[in-house]
Amino acid sequence: MSYYPPQYDPWAPPPPPPPRRKRGLGTVLATLGLVVLVVLGFVAWDLGRGSLSPGSASSPLERSLRNEQTGNSTLDVADVAEKVEPGLVDVYSTLGYSGQQAAGTGMVLTGDGKVLTNNHVVAGATSIKVTDVDTGRTYRAEVLGYSRSRDVALLQVQNASGLGTVTTGDSSEVSVGDPVVGLGNAGGDGGEPSVSPGKVTALNQSITATDESTGSSEQLTGLIQVDANIQSGDSGGALADAEGRVIGMNTAASTGYQFGQNGRTAGVSGFAIPIDDALSLAQRIEAGQGSDTVHIGPSAFVGVSVSDAGGSGALVQQVVPGGPADDAGLVAGDVIVALDGRAVGSATDLTAVMDTLHPGDRVAVTWLDQSGQQRSATATLVEGPVG
Repeated sequence: MSYYPPQYDPWAPPPPPPPRRKRGLGTVLATLGLVVLVVLGFVAWDLGRGSLSPGSASSPLERSLRNEQTGNSTLDVADVAEKVEPGLVDVYSTLGYSGQQAAGTGMVLTGDGKVLTNNHVVAGATSIKVTDVDTGRTYRAEVLGYSRSRDVALLQVQNASGLGTVTTGDSSEVSVGDPVVGLGNAGGDGGEPSVSPGKVTALNQSITATDESTGSSEQLTGLIQVDANIQSGDSGGALADAEGRVIGMNTAASTGYQFGQNGRTAGVSGFAIPIDDALSLAQRIEAGQGSDTVHIGPSAFVGVSVSDAGGSGALVQQVVPGGPADDAGLVAGDVIVALDGRAVGSATDLTAVMDTLHPGDRVAVTWLDQSGQQRSATATLVEGPVG
């Protein structure tokens, strides 16, 4: 079982998603966000806000009335959306430690409910629900596995059959200047997807999201950069080509973070993980092929929230009562310097080690107490929120 503060019930079902939007409603503009929270030995990615232009988001009505002219190619936005929408789901997560709700998008890969999304859409979740955009039906889902370093997760929808699926293309054939359409659950409003036309502006890009409060960071590489207006909630959604084939998965970073590209603060852009890369990881997860960067199954839980300790370890900010760390004797103010025999020099290091572990593992925890004395104890990890 998992351990949480007694005032919060992590297994309570999340509230139902908002009503499905009707055709003709204008687009709700929000900002794109990715908040990295190092909590309980894992990094939780949350959605923030911040607008990206010059791409524009179109409501269903607006996109049906016009096409987009991109370079020498005419992009039939309505046609692309019609092809992609049946394979999309809205993803709603209840975040166990904070009790907050998070929303994103997923792409259905198989009729029985294998769903591809960003890891940050479900990180920190104690329960997940998905709503089929095409039918409006809501299902429970579980995480089969994830890769934090590539921001990819694979979900399994429960008791599903005959779901619509996306058609994927070949991301290796994508070129700068290609017209694209981003689709997703912008703003977390649910229902009819927002649609954002644009073009590819660069390939093989890297971005780094740095937590301004803890100093922990994650880097994503090999990304497709676009000028489409990818928004909060679009993460995990589709970046489609002019034929309606998915060539990327929307992702980006955000509020609460320094969003850097090539050592500088990133400009106005949207980013997507090439679909070839995302599918390769999904196949590994489905096959149960774990590694140092691919976690299979439930996440391990140690029971602390941490921040960086100036390069000397992970500073414990809070210890969850009754959790493994509490039982081992850790208290707020201690600095974790090793876990499972591996050195921990930062909050990011602790997260990386936790990603390789599973519930039931017995691990050695080494820390410096507030007097500077080194201490060590053995803890048995339990199942916790999604990593």
